[in-house]
Amino acid sequence: MTTVEGESLFRAQNGDAYRIPSHPSQQSDHEQKMCTVKTETEQQSSEQTTTSTDHLWTASSSVDDLAQRNGLIVSSSELKIKVKVKQEPQDGKLNAVSGNTRKQQIPRELAETSVKCEESSPKSQSKKRKTKADDNTSSSVQKKKVKIKEIEPQPIKPPKGKRKVKSEKEIDQTSKNKADSGSEVKQEKGKRVKKEEQETEVWRWWEEEKRDDSVKWKFLEHKGPVFAPPYEPLPSSVNFYYDGKPMKLSEGAEEVATFYSKMLDHEYTTKDVFNKNFFHDWRKMMNPKERETITDLSRCNFREMNEYFTKKSEERKALSKDEKKKLKDEQEAQRLIYGYAVVDGHKEKIGNYKIEPPGLFRGRGTHPKMGRLKRRIQPEDVIINCSKDAKVPEPPPGHSWKEVRYDNTVTWLASWTENIMGSNKYVMLNPSSKIKGEKDWEKYETARKLKDVVEKIRSEYRNDWKSKEMKVRQRAVALYFIDKLALRAGNEKEDNETADTVGCCSLRCEHIKLHKELDGQQNVVEFDFLGKDSIRYYNRVPVESRVFKNLRIFMEHKSPDDDLFDRLNVCILRIG
Repeated sequence: MTTVEGESLFRAQNGDAYRIPSHPSQQSDHEQKMCTVKTETEQQSSEQTTTSTDHLWTASSSVDDLAQRNGLIVSSSELKIKVKVKQEPQDGKLNAVSGNTRKQQIPRELAETSVKCEESSPKSQSKKRKTKADDNTSSSVQKKKVKIKEIEPQPIKPPKGKRKVKSEKEIDQTSKNKADSGSEVKQEKGKRVKKEEQETEVWRWWEEEKRDDSVKWKFLEHKGPVFAPPYEPLPSSVNFYYDGKPMKLSEGAEEVATFYSKMLDHEYTTKDVFNKNFFHDWRKMMNPKERETITDLSRCNFREMNEYFTKKSEERKALSKDEKKKLKDEQEAQRLIYGYAVVDGHKEKIGNYKIEPPGLFRGRGTHPKMGRLKRRIQPEDVIINCSKDAKVPEPPPGHSWKEVRYDNTVTWLASWTENIMGSNKYVMLNPSSKIKGEKDWEKYETARKLKDVVEKIRSEYRNDWKSKEMKVRQRAVALYFIDKLALRAGNEKEDNETADTVGCCSLRCEHIKLHKELDGQQNVVEFDFLGKDSIRYYNRVPVESRVFKNLRIFMEHKSPDDDLFDRLNVCILRIG
């Protein structure tokens, strides 16, 4: 702070100079007070063009704070000063200019300047405030000691968190590495890459020379099927109740009881056929004492067993991510061992390498054998098929295979007979395999050939509508339905052995209704029957008049459960 007559020169931190009038109330408190003002100026280029700027500065609350920090009490309402600052380059000097004008050069390096000044008291309180600066004020400004400290420039460091810029050489090398990698597998964090699938080359079997159709393979090797895990008995706290009393069951009877308890909330357990078949097969698994005691299914209580399995199911769903991953890894490890076979030197996927676990047969629709017990398949029930020079799969410890065959005229890897329908079950290759692909290819080739003769076939069956032989007429009408409605041919089935599903050749009179006119259409046939998998087929189709007349002839003197095409079967349909 520098005091002149009637006013003080105040230098702010940014280097600008302001004149502050002396107030009578302030003079007595601040006489002979020393103040130090430190200023810092930013480095600028010497080539920068300096300009003269007029500033109109009005004191505000921020000025009051600035003045109070330096020992002054100034009312901002009394302070309104026009300051003129002129910046011109000087040879390393910083000069204070009288009045409102100051000349200053911006040095090349950062400078720290300390200025000491002695504040002198005013001569008289009655003197008027000077509003204009003149040249005489420069004599009252004390000499200033300027100390310039040079600061060595610091190297600029790259900002943190940003990638380092690669040179052109590094970029070229990276691009080259990516191009060389080509089809290499990239593995990201948290994702598993199935290397065995990536590394497996595609077997272009369709480009190979075709061999005898009776020989399906020259070499076949596999690890055999995977059997269902053994039964785990219920904990002692879970009971089966008969007549309201807990009853301990033998292991075989208890296992079958658990099959039924898991289905308590399903509609199957409300069907009489299902319950009757279950109870019949369940009693076979009981020991003599249990068979003597348990005589009525309605007196059995499986509720506690059902609640136990429901809780177990919820616990499996609530497993942690790591626990689920562990189980998935175990299944994947098993698949890598048992899920592949070697066929003619190529690794092929197996479609169903797991044998179905025991349980209750459900069937579709109203199957007469629903509720029957599907027994557990053991290695002694399984026939293995492989090459003579291949390693025969090892059966589970303590067991042996029923038979080992070396039959290259079949495509199955393992076979057994199920006890419900008495049919054979097979372990087969995946649809993507060569053997399956060849069968699909044959179907497509047949469709290609059919395209060239389909019009001839249509012409022939139209002519057969007027044949004198009833078998030929029925065959012609059946071909018409198959062609126009895409119905399945329909094989004959044994009574009371399967669900009541039909196809075109096995239609009965009860499955169709004839309408001379319906909804404005002529000669309408109404179909209503259960097709494959007990799926209902319902359709109203207008047909040609000759077909309509033949259907009337086919239905004459027949009961609803008689066959519509009584002189036709699938073999006759194919041979013609």
